[in-house]
Amino acid sequence: MTEPKTEPKMTDQAESSSASESKGTKRDFSTAILDRKKKPNRLIVDDAVIDDNTMVSMHSETMEKLQLFRGDTILLKGKKRRDTICVVITDDTCEEPKIRLNKVVRSNLRVRLSDVVSVHQCPDVKYGKRIHVLPLDDTIEGLTGNLFEAYLKPYFLDAYRPVRKGDLFSVRGGMRSVEFKIIETDPPEYCIVSPDTEIFCEGEPIRREDEERLDEVGYDDVGGMRKQMAQIRELVELPLRHPQLFKSIGVKPPKGILLYGPPGTGKTLIARAIANETGAFFFCINGPEIMSKMAGESESNLRKAFEEAEKNAPSIIFIDEIDSIAPKRDKTNGEVERRIVSQLLTLMDGLKSRAHVIVMGATNRPNSIDPALRRFGRFDREIDIGVPDEVGRLEVLRIHTKNMKLAEDVELERVSKDTHGYVGADLAALCTEAALQCIREKMHIIDLEDETIDAEILNSMFITNEHFQTSLTTSNPSALRETTVEVPNVSWEDVGGLDTVKRELQETVQYPVEHPEKFEKFGMSPSKGVLFYGPPGCGKTLLAKAIANECQANFISIKGPELLTMWFGESEANVREIFDKARQSAPCVLFFDELDSIATQRGNSVGDGGGAGDRVLNQLLTEMDGMNSKKTVFIIGATNRPDIIDSALLRPGRLDQLIYIPLPDEASRRQIFKACLRKSPVSQQVDIEVLAKHTDGFSGADITEICQRACKYAIRENIEKDIEREKRRNDNPEAMEEDVVADDVPEITKAHFEESMKFARRSVSDGDIRKYQAFSQTLQQSRGFGSAVPFRFNASSGAAAAEGGADPEGSADPFAAPAAEEEDDLYS
Repeated sequence: MTEPKTEPKMTDQAESSSASESKGTKRDFSTAILDRKKKPNRLIVDDAVIDDNTMVSMHSETMEKLQLFRGDTILLKGKKRRDTICVVITDDTCEEPKIRLNKVVRSNLRVRLSDVVSVHQCPDVKYGKRIHVLPLDDTIEGLTGNLFEAYLKPYFLDAYRPVRKGDLFSVRGGMRSVEFKIIETDPPEYCIVSPDTEIFCEGEPIRREDEERLDEVGYDDVGGMRKQMAQIRELVELPLRHPQLFKSIGVKPPKGILLYGPPGTGKTLIARAIANETGAFFFCINGPEIMSKMAGESESNLRKAFEEAEKNAPSIIFIDEIDSIAPKRDKTNGEVERRIVSQLLTLMDGLKSRAHVIVMGATNRPNSIDPALRRFGRFDREIDIGVPDEVGRLEVLRIHTKNMKLAEDVELERVSKDTHGYVGADLAALCTEAALQCIREKMHIIDLEDETIDAEILNSMFITNEHFQTSLTTSNPSALRETTVEVPNVSWEDVGGLDTVKRELQETVQYPVEHPEKFEKFGMSPSKGVLFYGPPGCGKTLLAKAIANECQANFISIKGPELLTMWFGESEANVREIFDKARQSAPCVLFFDELDSIATQRGNSVGDGGGAGDRVLNQLLTEMDGMNSKKTVFIIGATNRPDIIDSALLRPGRLDQLIYIPLPDEASRRQIFKACLRKSPVSQQVDIEVLAKHTDGFSGADITEICQRACKYAIRENIEKDIEREKRRNDNPEAMEEDVVADDVPEITKAHFEESMKFARRSVSDGDIRKYQAFSQTLQQSRGFGSAVPFRFNASSGAAAAEGGADPEGSADPFAAPAAEEEDDLYS
């Protein structure tokens, strides 16, 4: 079917197109050469105002910079090596660095809004002799009649339209639009449809399933790993696209890449994105599926996979869960596994350097892979796909929320800050949970029996910041699902007193998390740990939870004895596993409660099952020393028996800060009473000052018990009043209305506290307090100078001058020495 040879009336666009051709001929030769050599100009994609498949619009100043005229034909390059040609028109309402493309053009280029496209001049597009187009079957369902007369003829007679082989275009006619695909053009690739062009529309409609899907994974779908992606593209795209580079330099191109990291970080996603973006043949081998019960068939399956890849070169072979088919040969008992490892080694060695085949492996257990695979020439590069940082998490969240209906109050920056330790899969689950939370709120107006949902309900559904905050409370990092991990809900308001300790904790734990750049600026790594010691019930555990909440770090609580098991070597493995998980979910606070149970002085563990306590302590010490400074992991230990803890654990560099948590003084007790009662209705007659004065020697736990007991008495009295009132109403129903008066607001009164104080008890005796104070003073004297500083800095010279002689009180200074000798030794 051909178009009639009638001369159509040229539109403004066609006139401008011909005018541009005449103007283009006036450009001198040197300008054209410069235009060709100039790098492509990149513009940001914006939504089109006019719904035309062949027209794009940009600002007049942008066109001037690109040396374009209204009606010029331009070449647009998008993602996944896709390009198309369009006619450019002027639109001064469009912002300067942007270009407006309609939905059809965006789908042809495989770009979305806010993506970047490059614009090139395309002056040498010829008029087409013939083109072949076919409709998509789902757009002509139930449609009868001549498609050419109803749709194609008016569309192409309307203007001189540029077309590209493989592109889709949409034509509106009657009451509906039909999508067509350009099957073939003559001349090939690009042409402009003129009145003389023959248009064929014969053949079966094309199925939509045969079309390339828009939701294919690309580089823009991978977030939070820019450095790793740059490395992988360098190792994969260069050998596949430009093999002559390596040939000219005289080196062999890389053959394999091993991606390792925790589950859910995006290892498989990266491989699929690279295959889609490079246009390479992608062959995926899921580890266990090549295994067979027949002898020799497993190796045959592996050989077939490599042969298939070589036939379709350039290609990428992706082996997922490679540890399942290539374990260490000396550790595995199965003969089949050993043969498969040997087969994989020979196949990777046998790959020709010019075969354009790259092998990518993914695993979350790199140390269980056979070491022969991990040498240069097989897996040349090992890339750690780790847990994303805050910027990476924000990228991942933006990718997952780009198709979600978000309210204006959603703060993705805040969500990324509160999701320490989350991998990409966890963030996807977080977004899904937020969406489900939004749906749950509307469940009362959604009828499950109805087949359709009202459009007004759908339009009213937005995911708000509150939905994200709710989903944060119900989710936690997948790397820590086995361990009890939480961000506690205890704040500084719950901790009364202890102002000095709070400030010390903020400087040790909170500052490195919130202000890491300050530590880099001053060239100092932050402290690794803190030890709380003091009488029981003074708030050691509460302080650890409060600091974890304040800096929004993950909090892993370890009860000392739970690490010890009856199996030899398993106790140390438990310690290693806990530290590994803490590093994966950094920043993280590791809280060892009752530290004395696993950190007693070595040599005293006779009869404890083969010295398990000593081995656990040794493992604990080595893990603390081996912690990477880049990973923000803090250790907080709590004990009420500091005298039996091994001294190696207390040195600087392990548990740096030793903080004594004393019994609260009067001011602290007042704050503890206020913290305990801040959510309770307390009568104004209750004088907290008096309560604080009469509870000398009470710990924080004792004060909490006093408040709980007073609250219990108030609840008992309130329930008794309710029962009595109900009984009176039942006895005299007529007087019920007279009895309806405003109920007294239930309060905790002075009488309740007086009754509670009768049963108050001190949990720490005076003898215990003296022991703790004596230990604290001994520790301070043995580890610190105190007020007797052995030297002072000389303001004029900047050197340190020693304090000779005696101090004001007459006691000899043990550090005193001749000034001249010490001056040189201080900085030596």
